[in-house]
Amino acid sequence: MPLTILIADDDLGTRLAIGDYLEIHGYSVIMAVDGQTALEMVEAYHPHLMVTDIIMPRLNGYELVRKVRQHPVFRLLPVIFLSSRNKTEERIQGYKSGCDIYLPKPFELKELGAAIHNLLQRNQILQSEYRASPIAEVSHYLQPSSATFVQSDNLLLHLTLREQQVVLLLTHGLSNAEIGDSLHLSPRTVEKYVSSLLRKTNTSNRAELVGFAMKNHLVE
Repeated sequence: MPLTILIADDDLGTRLAIGDYLEIHGYSVIMAVDGQTALEMVEAYHPHLMVTDIIMPRLNGYELVRKVRQHPVFRLLPVIFLSSRNKTEERIQGYKSGCDIYLPKPFELKELGAAIHNLLQRNQILQSEYRASPIAEVSHYLQPSSATFVQSDNLLLHLTLREQQVVLLLTHGLSNAEIGDSLHLSPRTVEKYVSSLLRKTNTSNRAELVGFAMKNHLVE
């Protein structure tokens, strides 16, 4: 059964070009002309990956991805932003919204195809690991007795109780709001803990932090 990819873009030419390319390569394609329609199609069809523009009617790409990420079932949905908005601040906003890859327009279909292939392969691994460690099992690890020191690559990290809890939930793909719900904290407070973890681990974003945590056994 072919994997389903949702394309959200208000430009007909872009939708058709990507859709034709992906269908030739064996994917099933569904399309949305605006952000709100895309959100409804995500909920209705459960695509395996979403490619979306940023500037769209009704709901822009940033808002679309944030709303998608609020649904636990779509927490690991791979998302690619395609946009002519290529300033550093705009790319940062895209990644903070929850995209996995930010490709500037104009783009090469071959590059987009390679990005889609790699994200789908990675997501299959993540989905497999996530199912093996459902969030219900995480609660067992949310009661560490105290702050701890962790030796990592000749760096002695002092992680507080809350930082241990936050980094663990980050490795399970939870958003700030979901982490806050689990730990009875506000999303803003969670963000402060994330910032502290980024500083202590010398990482620049959540993906790097999660990779660092897994590689250096900061979580069980």
